[in-house]
Amino acid sequence: MRMPGRIWRLQAAMVLALLLLVSGCVPALPGFTTPAPTPTPTPTPAPDTETKDDVYIPAPVSGADELRSVADVVAKVKPSVVAISTEITTYDVFNRPWTQQTAGSGWIIREDGCIVTNSHVVEDATSVMVLLDDGREFEAETIRKDERTDIAVLKIPADNLPVAEIGDSSRLRIGDPLVAIGNSLGMGISATAGIASAVGVSLGASSGQTMLDLIQTDAAINPGNSGGPLVNAAGQVVGINSIKIAQVGVEGMGYAISINQAMPVIEELIEHGAVIRAWLGVWMYSVSPAIAARYDLHVDYGVLITDIVAGSPAERAGLEPGDVIVEFGTVEIRDTHHFTYAIHGLNIGDHVEIVFWRGEERSTTFATLEATPTG
Repeated sequence: MRMPGRIWRLQAAMVLALLLLVSGCVPALPGFTTPAPTPTPTPTPAPDTETKDDVYIPAPVSGADELRSVADVVAKVKPSVVAISTEITTYDVFNRPWTQQTAGSGWIIREDGCIVTNSHVVEDATSVMVLLDDGREFEAETIRKDERTDIAVLKIPADNLPVAEIGDSSRLRIGDPLVAIGNSLGMGISATAGIASAVGVSLGASSGQTMLDLIQTDAAINPGNSGGPLVNAAGQVVGINSIKIAQVGVEGMGYAISINQAMPVIEELIEHGAVIRAWLGVWMYSVSPAIAARYDLHVDYGVLITDIVAGSPAERAGLEPGDVIVEFGTVEIRDTHHFTYAIHGLNIGDHVEIVFWRGEERSTTFATLEATPTG
C-alpha cells in the first residue's frame, strides 16, 4: 500500500533526527540559534617537582620547615657534630697499667666551645680529644658530668663554632622520622635513619634512679654513637643518643635522652658545674590498668617500687618493693614522670609525706630527702 506523501515525510524526519542524536549532533531548529559548544578545558598537569632522588619526610614535629631529604638533614647538622676520642688507664691481670682508647660523639651547643656528650663517654678518661667537622682537633679543657642523666659538657678553646639547633621533643610522635648522627665505631661521622619507635620510655639506672622520658628509635645506634645528636626532619636536636640494648633476639632498640629532659641539666652544668638533686633511693615503674591486673595491685595508677637502695631515705621510711606510691608531698603521683617532677621540685633535707598502697592497705610514711649519691 502506498503511503501518503505527508506521512512519509514525517517518518523520514524522525529517522533523520534519530541518526543525528546517535551520532552526537544536535539539529538546528527553525527560529532558534544553536550556541557554540563550550570547549572542555584540558587539565594542566601539576609541575613535577619531585625527582627520583628525593626522599619524602613527613612534616617535622617542631613545626619548623621540613627538609627535602635525609641528606639535607645531615648537611644541616653535621658541621656541629664532633668526634670524641679518649684515653683511659686500665690494668691487666698482673696489675700492670696500659692505655685503652675509646670513641664517642658530641655536638656543639654554644659557639664558644661548649660541647654536649654522654657522661659515660668521658668517664675515667685521662685525655679527651675533640675533632671538629672542619678537621681541627682540641683537647677538652673542662669536663663537667652528671652521671644520673648520663650527660656531660666539655669546653674546648675555640670560638665561632657552628651550633646545633634545639628542637622540642615533647612534640615527637611514634612514627616521626629521626636521624642519628655520630662517630659510629670510631670510624668518623656517619648517619643512620629511622623513626621514633616509642616516646616517654623509662629505664632503670644506677644508684636507685630511673631514667625517664627516653626516646626509643630503630635508627641504628652503635658503639661510638653515644653522645651524638638524634635529630628530627627539620634538622633539630630532639635527643642525645645514650643507651643501646643489645641482646639476643632484640634488634632496633636504640635509646636517646629527650632534649627537653636534658636541657635543664646541660644548663646547670654550664652555669654551675654540677647538678645536685634530692634523692629517695628507689627503682620505680609506672602503674597502669594492665600492670595493676598483672601484679594484682589494688590501684591502677602511681609508681610501683621494684627495688630499694640499702641505707637510702626510702629504706629508713619503711618503704618496700611492691609498694605503690600515689602521693608524694603535695603532688598526686600518676606515673614515673609525675614522681620525677615532684621530687625535682624539692630540696635536700626536705621532710616529705608519702602516701602508698601495700596490698589492700593505704598507708602514710615520711622520708627526709638526701643528695643523690655521686659514686
